[in-house]
Amino acid sequence: MLSDNILRIEGLTSKVGLSRSTIYDKMNPKSPRYDKDFPRPIKLSLNAVGWFEKDICTWLKTRSVANY
Repeated sequence: MLSDNILRIEGLTSKVGLSRSTIYDKMNPKSPRYDKDFPRPIKLSLNAVGWFEKDICTWLKTRSVANY
């Protein structure tokens, strides 16, 4: 069972295998890489964001190899 761990960008990039810029492109509606299902970050402080690990794992499970 996953706890409510929060991944910062470094942990997120290693977990999903995507670069920092690709991750932010997935959240940008104007980008051709936009993915409406990609989890949104939560604000941790004035200059820090993170993602819930359980949300990232759920997103990874829904990805289909056939789509890429």
